[in-house]
Amino acid sequence: MATISRLAAGSLTLLLAAMAPAATLHAQELRIGLAAAPTSLDPHFHNNGVNNAQARHVFDSLTQQDANQQIEPGLAESWRLVDDTTWEFRLRRGVTFHDGSPFTADDVAFTLERAPRVPNSPSSFGTYTKQIKGWTVVDPHTIRLHTDGPAPLLAIDLSSVSIISRKHGEGATTPDYQAVRAAIGTGPYRLVQHIPGDRMVYERNPNYWGGAEPWERVTFRVIALGPARVAAMLAGDVEMINEVPSTDITRLRQQSNIRLWSGQTNRMTFLSVDVHNAVPIPGNASDNNGNPLPRNPMQDLRVRQALSLAIDRDIIVDRVNEGEAVRANQLVPEGFFGYNPAIQPETPNPERARQLLAEAGYPDGFRIVLHTSNDRIVNATRTVQVVAQMWGRIGIRTSIETMPHTVYSGRTARNELSHMLHSWGAGTGEAAGTFVGIVHTRGGAFGGSNRGRYSNPQVDAAIRQALVTVDDDRRRQILQETMVTVMNDRAILPLVFWVSTWATKPDLVYVPQANQGTLAMATRRAP
Repeated sequence: MATISRLAAGSLTLLLAAMAPAATLHAQELRIGLAAAPTSLDPHFHNNGVNNAQARHVFDSLTQQDANQQIEPGLAESWRLVDDTTWEFRLRRGVTFHDGSPFTADDVAFTLERAPRVPNSPSSFGTYTKQIKGWTVVDPHTIRLHTDGPAPLLAIDLSSVSIISRKHGEGATTPDYQAVRAAIGTGPYRLVQHIPGDRMVYERNPNYWGGAEPWERVTFRVIALGPARVAAMLAGDVEMINEVPSTDITRLRQQSNIRLWSGQTNRMTFLSVDVHNAVPIPGNASDNNGNPLPRNPMQDLRVRQALSLAIDRDIIVDRVNEGEAVRANQLVPEGFFGYNPAIQPETPNPERARQLLAEAGYPDGFRIVLHTSNDRIVNATRTVQVVAQMWGRIGIRTSIETMPHTVYSGRTARNELSHMLHSWGAGTGEAAGTFVGIVHTRGGAFGGSNRGRYSNPQVDAAIRQALVTVDDDRRRQILQETMVTVMNDRAILPLVFWVSTWATKPDLVYVPQANQGTLAMATRRAP
């Protein structure tokens, strides 16, 4: 097996670049088994990891992230701060969309108009454009972005925004992108077929500005069940799969015709509870006799502390994830900007948890329903089952309800659920984006994935201050102090960070992505 850490992946990226000319001699179709279907191929509809990875095949961004989420030039070959509230991006010349039309600054302007305003978005890309209040197209290859106050993270944020064509995007709706006809980008591949829930088929863009890819054709097949994905791999139906089930890793290590590629990711599995409603959402909680509770126990910090203290995260790492995870004690992994080394891992203490429940007025506990999707989060069902057992030991009698992610995401967006298992990836490689997405009070471009509707004015003010603080040391301090407040509030309950594993045929090399992306562009023939 090949195991690659976040820091080691960069050297392999250089290796792949050196291998690229040789790889073109073996150009053919690459078939990939994908654990989850994208909820949309509209690059601005739903900000989630599966969707964003698919978008990267068709669309480029002004800046882009390497395997370790370090920023590098994309469609913008350079950028600079003109003054405290103006960023200038100089665009690559000679870049064309898939139909041959030229890419210009006007397409960037159109993208910035559309990205935060796509109707019915479950998680808006406005989180990345929120500080932009206007722009000036200087010439076809220069655009200046004007921000509401200093925006030191703008170049990082824009790595998550796919640039689309005004020609093909004006008047286009999300279904138009789903149906392929509007999916015209500048990226390394053209989308040629999309069967929702089944497959996406791409063909190489021979005129790609970054150099033509070695794969003539790439087919992503959605194979949601882990055992079925592994079986497809062993049968030769696909050359590569993502999200290798942790229960199969030991067996696959012994297979001479399989190579495994692993790396810690930025994605966290966490528990979110409703701290907003004065009484529980109907059907989500009751007393031990099944009667509705007169008040929402999750609004009491002591209850949230008890829930967290009841959880043994090492068991979730070792038994649920077969060791293929890292316990989480805050909202970003160690090494990310804003991680606070002073925050110590919480030691499980069921006895103290029962005391806290009694102090909160629940000496005999109560009943709740814990919800999760069953086809998106790694080991989700096993995780909630183990958490339910741990909560049961302190008197929180927990029943489990699972559902497909397409149903789950809609219900969480409509605030129909009170107690939920979710995941979140630090897409910008630092803590500010995570705070904006899942901790800041919901409203506008902020808190779009704050499912428990946690709200703390002190935290909101600190997040907004960090977003406009240019000095890195001061911004780090703000983020680390905010991390302490968020964890003390038990705003959410982090469980683990994922270690993702991909399997390939032995003649392939894959570079694990810290953001978990499964990319044809990161796959090459072995030398």
